[in-house]
Amino acid sequence: MPSSFDMTRRAALNFLAAAPVLANASTASAAPVAPSFAVTTPIHIHSVSLRVRDLEKMTYFYNAIIGLDVLGAEPDRTALGKDGRTLVTLIRHVDDDVDDASTAGLYHTAFLMPSRQDLGRWLIMAYMNGIPFTGFSDHRVSEALYLNDPEGNGIEVYADRPHQGWQWVDNRVVMGSQQLDLDNLVAGLPDDSDLPYSAPSGFRIGHIHMRVGDTRLAQDFYVKATGLDLTALIPNESAAFFSNGRYHHHVGANIWHSRNAGQRPQNMSGLEDAAFSIEPALMDGLRRRLRAHGTDIKETGSTLEALDPWGTRIRFISG
Repeated sequence: MPSSFDMTRRAALNFLAAAPVLANASTASAAPVAPSFAVTTPIHIHSVSLRVRDLEKMTYFYNAIIGLDVLGAEPDRTALGKDGRTLVTLIRHVDDDVDDASTAGLYHTAFLMPSRQDLGRWLIMAYMNGIPFTGFSDHRVSEALYLNDPEGNGIEVYADRPHQGWQWVDNRVVMGSQQLDLDNLVAGLPDDSDLPYSAPSGFRIGHIHMRVGDTRLAQDFYVKATGLDLTALIPNESAAFFSNGRYHHHVGANIWHSRNAGQRPQNMSGLEDAAFSIEPALMDGLRRRLRAHGTDIKETGSTLEALDPWGTRIRFISG
């Protein structure tokens, strides 16, 4: 790498504000790649929808920096995704209150790169263009970069380590939060920094992390009602992690800023809904569990919709 790309002294922690970017027109998809483990389990993340105050600015960001293709654009919403699959829908609500971290809602959307090299290439692009980061972490099961979108919604961009090497103890996955070796992550990669950036084929949302008022209530909902497994629990129960099919986590839930939060305000920017893909054979069991849990459900076609304990819309899409 050129000497000007100085990650050794953690220069990325002191990035300046992001430079203006231009939107990227929808691009032709590259040849399909093998899907990441995260999206091969019977239940996994499908997409998220965000309420946004500035649709144009947010579209530019998710298109030109995160690298999603614009799949559909209307005056009040934009659908973005990869390989023809919608991953993020932005919905214009110009009069919304600004999202408040003390409320229940979205902690971050986690975009999963198909390979470690893809993550390194994206890091170089972001660094060279002055994109501000909020942190970096080696989680043992994955390597992760953290930032916020222009309206403060948290984002993780990450790559998994091979799942065959993850350590499990008593059906709990061993994760951590250690210093990420940024130099190793970018070693040997070209210093490409062109904007707009286009994410590689196979780019998906691997997990979502939620702000909740109580992690025990989160466990009750995601385990008993939706049928996910508890895969990790921080000892003081400030965060819990859930998945299907022995992925490290499809859902995280924490109370780091939102302890005892009540119902999420309806007219607030941020998360509108989170959607899971679910195999059709599992829908009857999901329906029974939600009803037994006392959760109201609404069904439209192949989609089942419920509210979590904080009023956030959670959708399950069969197929």
